[in-house]
Amino acid sequence: MNLLFDAFWRAVAYCLHPKVILLSLLPLLIAAGLSGGLAYLYWESAVEGLRATLDSWLIVDSLLRWLGSIGGEGFRTVLVPIIIIALAVPVIVVVSLVLVAVLMTPALVTLVANRRFPNLERRKGAAFWQSVLWSLSCTVAALFALLLSVPLWLIPPLVMILPPLIWGWLSFRVFAFDVLADHATTEERRQLMREHRAPMLLMGVICGYLGAAPSLVWAFGVIAVVLWPLLVVVTVWIYTLVFAFAALWFAHYALAALEKLRMLETVLPPAADGSPPAAELPGPDQLIALPPI
Repeated sequence: MNLLFDAFWRAVAYCLHPKVILLSLLPLLIAAGLSGGLAYLYWESAVEGLRATLDSWLIVDSLLRWLGSIGGEGFRTVLVPIIIIALAVPVIVVVSLVLVAVLMTPALVTLVANRRFPNLERRKGAAFWQSVLWSLSCTVAALFALLLSVPLWLIPPLVMILPPLIWGWLSFRVFAFDVLADHATTEERRQLMREHRAPMLLMGVICGYLGAAPSLVWAFGVIAVVLWPLLVVVTVWIYTLVFAFAALWFAHYALAALEKLRMLETVLPPAADGSPPAAELPGPDQLIALPPI
């Protein structure tokens, strides 16, 4: 837990680094431009198509008529845009995560490694295309799990639990792999992801809840519909900063864990038959002191 909290405050401090702020602008420009362009081209047709679909459903049409009879005439106008926005937010989250993982994480890992771990050997356990393929496969799995969990969102507590858990699992799988891809061997990466699964998953869940926070930007009802071009840019940038923080947190944690793993192997190498040494392993604090930030 000491390693986890130490990595946390270091990641917070690194978020204020000018290079990190500048790096966050590239995913912002791409994601915001893509979202704005698609909205500009297809917003009206999407609204008209969804409104026609809802009107064809007798239950929804009866509900809207009843709301109109009790003074909720304006609800029919804002319902369709709100549904479209609600469907678009998970896509924006996924696009932001993938863009940060591909465009920012390698640069952030290099920044952390050069400043904190200049002597940590890069053993090139995974190529760039493997990181991209891993990120895409985990993203597809997360989206599939998210889609399956949608009916459970009708149960009030689960809507606050399931999406952050799924985003947390996705953050853990994507960032842990990307952070260790350049420095660790395949065996080291698998060992660290197995031995540190619990704290890394906890980090991912915390980042998942942080990633849910930008959705509150859309909780302004009609105002959110009117100001959607501005709110898209604000939301994407917040998502980018949250995922940049997650990448930095995983970078500080995973590289420190990798350094300690190699120190353990250096101090007490395995026996000739491959069995662990009989001597008691010293604690991490006995091996190396954390370098200054």
